[in-house]
Amino acid sequence: MEPLYQQTHKQVHETQSHMGRLETADRQSVHLVENEIQASIDQIFSHLERLEILSSKEPPNKRQSAKLRVDQLKYDVQHLQTALRNFRHRRHAREQQERQRDELLSRTFTTNDSDTTIPMDESLQFNSSLQNIHHGMDDLIGGGHSILEGLRAQRLTLKGTQKKILDIANMLGLSNTVMRLIEKRAFQDKYFMIGGMLLTCAVMFLVVQYLT
Repeated sequence: MEPLYQQTHKQVHETQSHMGRLETADRQSVHLVENEIQASIDQIFSHLERLEILSSKEPPNKRQSAKLRVDQLKYDVQHLQTALRNFRHRRHAREQQERQRDELLSRTFTTNDSDTTIPMDESLQFNSSLQNIHHGMDDLIGGGHSILEGLRAQRLTLKGTQKKILDIANMLGLSNTVMRLIEKRAFQDKYFMIGGMLLTCAVMFLVVQYLT
């Protein structure tokens, strides 16, 4: 298991460093960089499936530690997948805005009489403002989605960690008082997570109201 874990751990860090290439890549090569990163993420997920099987076959005294290490890798690669998805969303929105601007600038306007005028400057300014609002909304939605994905991944990790701690506690024969304290803390963490999600939604709503 250890060689595959070290290989996967190294690949996660290499993929994290490659994410920086997305911001500097030109329009012709950005698709290639995206595909390269996605292929690396897919391979990491495949390794994680194998690692989960191997960790379950570790000796009992090493099994819990091995599973925690695999869970951490899974958490990291889920963040990479979310970051790549958000970048693609922003790129598609930006390309659409550029196409709309080019279409507007290349459009031929005609008048029916001498009294009809077309305020091009105001139209361009209005269109630019709309594009800025859309861009801000896309960034806000992407950021909110990333936060929610992170919270969801943390919840899954914490839930698995709690179960493993309880299993270890049962093995060690800890008292019922300690067990109840652990369960109470997990219950409190759940409400903290829900409160954070509600606060994030409220901030997004206020920003949307402000932008519109």
